[in-house]
Amino acid sequence: MHRRAVVLGGAAAALLWRGAGAQTRGGPPSRLGILRYGRPSSDETLEPFFAGMSALGYVDGKTITYDYRHANNDEHRLAPLATELAATRPAIMMAFGGDIAPYVRDAAKNLPIVFSVSADPVKLGLVASLSRPQRNATGVTFLHDELGSKRLQLLKEAVPRVSHVAFLWNPNHLDNELEDTQRAAQPLGIKLLSLTVRTVDELSPALDKATAAQVDSVYVVTSTLMINLMPRIVGYAEERRLPLIGGWGAWASGGGLMSYGPDVNSMVRRTAAYVDRILKGAQPSELPVERPTKFLLTINLKTAKALDLAIPESFLIGADQVMD
Repeated sequence: MHRRAVVLGGAAAALLWRGAGAQTRGGPPSRLGILRYGRPSSDETLEPFFAGMSALGYVDGKTITYDYRHANNDEHRLAPLATELAATRPAIMMAFGGDIAPYVRDAAKNLPIVFSVSADPVKLGLVASLSRPQRNATGVTFLHDELGSKRLQLLKEAVPRVSHVAFLWNPNHLDNELEDTQRAAQPLGIKLLSLTVRTVDELSPALDKATAAQVDSVYVVTSTLMINLMPRIVGYAEERRLPLIGGWGAWASGGGLMSYGPDVNSMVRRTAAYVDRILKGAQPSELPVERPTKFLLTINLKTAKALDLAIPESFLIGADQVMD
């Protein structure tokens, strides 16, 4: 269950957070508590964070350790695992994913929390506002106004025939993407079929509805659950010969047609800076939440060819990454 080991601390943080704090010279490393939605094999997505910690001088097993709990894609395990992990009093609780963050929030009321989420931290109740968190949590959000409408516009530009889009999303992942995409759909001549997927078991019925409705494309709202379900979702799009767009590069590299979104690796890496500052005594309530400023368009030409799509040259020129 525990793949790595845990975090450091600081005297100020120890006083503020009931024992959570920086490592004293010669003392044992403190722990970072990390709750994961999926299985241990899915933790590659955290590598940018570990790289950020290493760049700041933290050495796994010596100055910091990472304490894991994995829910194995079972939503019902998240709450008890979060409670169990918080009870061990790690220096900081980490929340990677908007569908994980609420469980960490509820379990770690008296511990500092650092998050990396594509959901809205305010709607999730993690912070009072992005500029002034005023609570025990801070971190980074991939959320940005009008990302949903931009993705839909890009999909329509790349594949003009698109008119009926299967919109896969998790209602437990609170963000503004559905509303934003709905506003853009009508002017683009697109009908959205909203398909909710809250658990692993809800994916197959949702895809059956998409098939019955004869959708001509797929739009995926990225969440931890959706990332874990990516092979099945991309496989469905391939089998039905449907262009698919997702929130960032993993969807295109995973076999979807395209993705548009923040430079997620860079944002995840940024969470290390928050951990470092808190372990050195900063209070989460005073550290503003960081939002993305750079967005990447990635196109999978191999998938386009498999779908017999001729992507306009002008569109390809504007892409940040084109995968052959």
